[in-house]
Formats: sequence, structure tokens, C-alpha cells
Amino acid sequence: MARVEFLSGVYEDLRRVVSHLEQHEAEHIRVRLGELVSAFDVLTDNPLIGRPVDQDKRELVIGRASHGYVALYQYAAPVDTVFVLAIRAQREGGYARNE
Repeated sequence: MARVEFLSGVYEDLRRVVSHLEQHEAEHIRVRLGELVSAFDVLTDNPLIGRPVDQDKRELVIGRASHGYVALYQYAAPVDTVFVLAIRAQREGGYARNE
């Protein structure tokens, strides 16, 4: 079972997600955050489930349409660890930081 670790910048991404939810979908914050947590739980058993992107990184699609997010991550097999690098809304054009 892989371990999931979040790089420090991911917490900034999560604050941005929560801030957006507070402004636009306050009644759904718990549901949306629950979807994110469930998705990261999936990575513990299936660290290679995300679609491959450049430089050994992967993207995990979480949810769908306007309610969806994308998590950029990298799996380090030698230490059986998933490093979550960034999170963004599916409708965003890119990640807040260059990872």
C-alpha cells in the first residue's frame, strides 16, 4: 500500500479550492472535499491509475465537469510513495505553480 504525501504548495491549492467553494458552493464544501479525500485514498492502492503526463508525472481526474479537479502527482516506486504536487479545478488552464 503506497503512502500519499502532499508537497507544501498543495496546501495553498486546497486553500484556493476551499475559498472558491465558500464563495460559490458553500452548501457543498463537505461533499467536494470528501471527493478529494476519497480520490487520494484510491492512490494508496492504485498509484499508477492517473493518466501519464511528462517527466514521469501523472494526473488524477477527480469528479467531473464544473465540480471536478485534477491532481498532479508523481509515484516513487522505490519508496512506494505518491507525491501530490498540485491540485487545480478541471476548468483551470494550468497549475498555479510550475511543477
